[in-house]
Amino acid sequence: MKNERIMEKNWIVLPRGDVAPHWSGMYVSMNKLGSIVMSRTTYERFGKPEAVLILFDISGRLALRPASLHDDNAYPVRKYGRGGGKVVRAYRLLSEFNLKPADTLKFGSPKIDADGRLILDLRDIKISPKAHSQCRR
Repeated sequence: MKNERIMEKNWIVLPRGDVAPHWSGMYVSMNKLGSIVMSRTTYERFGKPEAVLILFDISGRLALRPASLHDDNAYPVRKYGRGGGKVVRAYRLLSEFNLKPADTLKFGSPKIDADGRLILDLRDIKISPKAHSQCRR
């Protein structure tokens, strides 16, 4: 029954043990150079794309849509760190849409919509505590 979802009258059993508790949630951040970093858990739930198309909504949302490396306007997804995280380097996002993050931002509630896009709301952001925990003074 490993990785199997059991449905009992609209109830879903919560899996245990496959992901460390502090990494079980989705985590996505963006730094002031436009690098969008996602945790391994987020990347796996997102479908492990090799590249993404970056979409911008004037209401203040970003969406990453899975793509092929050969698609026009596709940004490659690269390795980031030793924990399985991934990064999309998208400096042009900042200049094209006049975004000016002063620090590394954590998206409050990233979600994957019915079309398989990773939705990131720029109206729901905080300064990332994980980014600052890496600082050496």
